[in-house]
Amino acid sequence: MSRDPTPPQDRAAAHEVLELERFLPYRLSVLSNHVSQTIATAYAERFGIGITEWRVIAVLGRYPELSANAVADRTAMDKVAVSRAVARLLRRGLLEREMHGSDRRRSVLQLSEAGYRVYDEVVPLALGYERNLLARLDDEERAMLDRLLTKLDLASRP
Repeated sequence: MSRDPTPPQDRAAAHEVLELERFLPYRLSVLSNHVSQTIATAYAERFGIGITEWRVIAVLGRYPELSANAVADRTAMDKVAVSRAVARLLRRGLLEREMHGSDRRRSVLQLSEAGYRVYDEVVPLALGYERNLLARLDDEERAMLDRLLTKLDLASRP
């Protein structure tokens, strides 16, 4: 395979420019990562859980008795990542798994007492962080942000 002798800046000039710093999916991803990582530092140090584990705990704290697939759907996370997080949380005793009715193939998850203790400690931290972040916006801007995020979420779904 021969190397292209064209200077890199000339090769790039021949292509459409994607200004990442203005590209909405990139900006939302970076913002989400910054926000998630800031909150994650607090619960990682206290409880030894990561972002994926926290999201599973948060969803099951709000919506008990979901399957792992339902958790993945609610969080828009990869099913394999959710499955691994669920396995870690089960091993640590933060989740419980029960068979769903007569269908032995379908199980539902819920927080254990230990899981609820983690949930009850992290939720105030997360809400406090959200309050501090949103304090930079006035009431009208917060309402508009909520409307815009809802609109974009609906528009992004297949």
